[in-house]
Amino acid sequence: MSELGNSRVITSNQEGVHKDLEQVVLKHLKHAFRKPYQAHTLAAFKECEKWVEQQGKPIILDSCCGVGESTYHLAKKHPEAIILGLDKSADRLAKHPQSIADNYRLLQVNLNDFWRLAVDANWHLSHHYLLYPNPWPKANHLQRRWHGSAVFPAILALGGELELRSNWFTYIHEFARALELAKQSCHVETFVSETSITPFERKYWASGQKSLRLTATLK
Repeated sequence: MSELGNSRVITSNQEGVHKDLEQVVLKHLKHAFRKPYQAHTLAAFKECEKWVEQQGKPIILDSCCGVGESTYHLAKKHPEAIILGLDKSADRLAKHPQSIADNYRLLQVNLNDFWRLAVDANWHLSHHYLLYPNPWPKANHLQRRWHGSAVFPAILALGGELELRSNWFTYIHEFARALELAKQSCHVETFVSETSITPFERKYWASGQKSLRLTATLK
């Protein structure tokens, strides 16, 4: 289950951090990810790049933004920056109301491609948010999780203040270990807030589930 459509607790046949995590992460850190770019993401990036250059402001990515609710809230939180809400699903993005702020945009893209294109364009992020879900909780799906995928080095190369949240604690602990293997430090804590900024947070908290937050200043 790659995306959670309800508030069920994540179940997994994996206990603790994956036994192959270190081997997989180190392999991806040593070998470049050279998969060809998908045409629709390449076109979206080129169009978006023009807008980014025109703005001349700090860049924030809200990756896996879903319906873009978090993107809207982040745009209000960071009026000094431009925020790009990125998601692979056109259906989810179509549920977002018309933008009422001029410092954010939503894009349908393949993140494996978009992040690498941003690295190629020498983007350096101010902040990068990954606010749920992408857990892929089955043990044989390790390399579908962002920290276990070949695109993980691109996340590091984009830099900035990274923030992840998840209700699957193993995901956060694995990401923390992957950062450690990449010589990056991070902080992990229980995340509590009076208000939610994503539909997932509302569902998790309403059902009594807790969230963990990982933050890191990527070198």
